[in-house]
Amino acid sequence: MSITHTRFPMGGIHHHNSPRQRIEQILDKADIQVDGGRPWDIQVHDERFFARVLTQGTLGLGESYMEGWWDCPHLDQMIDRALRARLDTAIRTFGDLLATLRAWVQNLQSPARAHVIGKRHYDIGNDLFKRMLDPRMIYSCGYWREAETLAEAQEAKLDLICRKLGMEPGMKVLDIGCGWGGAARYAAEHYGVEVVGITVSGEQARLAREMCAGFPVEIRVEDYRQTQGRFDRIFSIGMFEHVGEKNYRTYLQHVHDLLADDGLFLLHTIGGNVPVHKGDRWIERYIFPNSMLPSASQITRAYEGLFVMEDWHNFGPYYDRTLMAWHANFNRHWPEISERYGKRFFRMWNYYLLTNAGAFRARDSQLWQTVLSPHGVTGGYTRL
Repeated sequence: MSITHTRFPMGGIHHHNSPRQRIEQILDKADIQVDGGRPWDIQVHDERFFARVLTQGTLGLGESYMEGWWDCPHLDQMIDRALRARLDTAIRTFGDLLATLRAWVQNLQSPARAHVIGKRHYDIGNDLFKRMLDPRMIYSCGYWREAETLAEAQEAKLDLICRKLGMEPGMKVLDIGCGWGGAARYAAEHYGVEVVGITVSGEQARLAREMCAGFPVEIRVEDYRQTQGRFDRIFSIGMFEHVGEKNYRTYLQHVHDLLADDGLFLLHTIGGNVPVHKGDRWIERYIFPNSMLPSASQITRAYEGLFVMEDWHNFGPYYDRTLMAWHANFNRHWPEISERYGKRFFRMWNYYLLTNAGAFRARDSQLWQTVLSPHGVTGGYTRL
């Protein structure tokens, strides 16, 4: 899994109005009311909320929610409405400007920083992810075309990937960002391939080795830039969001170097409708440090001269349903882990899941699967 860059309104209003009036005028464009009674209306419990959002943008919006300054019966519906009404044409706060400048100057996803995301997000607790995800612990968008349950949707997605790659027994496969090993195990179990899975999370690797025991799967803790070998097929599911714009070409060049001449590479990633140069500040601070969503043009520019694009598949709306299923699981099992994580984490995690669901529902965020080949498939590629 990874992130969206949910944006939120803060601009275009005459500045002689009070902070409350300015926020109310902005929200009115999306038919969202302060202290209204509909599922997408917000209830403000602390008047400091208005000024905080105007001065701190999405960071202030998310932090004030975590602190209980405001609520919304259905956050997903509120964000969906805000984004569909294009309330994201907002004033940029000074903090946003600094974050952008920092992203331009620094490589926030350099090899030295590669393991930060593992420690800060994926290592927070296998107990949490076991309760929130499906039995295979797949932390990315499910494929709901014919599925009724989360488990079915994730199994359908894994099978879709294996079929798109034309996996056959005996092939050597690389899984970049293997998570808890669910995809690697599925491919080995159902398609008879040998898999090397890499992750930057020690906690993920520990559980992945348990889950893949008895199958021809090797789990390594390493950054993708360290990986060596030669592979018939390579896939990466929900990891490219952590690569960073400065490293897209490096990443795809390395995939090219690892892939057999007649191989195929499948990239499964969340994407944005326009290029950005940094991630959302709230997401960066609390959920996925050093992350950002690629646009289509950023991806294609990064692989030009390296790969032929064989297939591009968008099933972004399925992420809405996936996130809502995770949200339901998280809340159903919360009493089992509440003492360990606490109330602030509970609000933070619900905010993360529901605002992302709203962004996918509004089609502000996408989910792409692209299939790339080094020289073009002779006679043409057929999506199976």
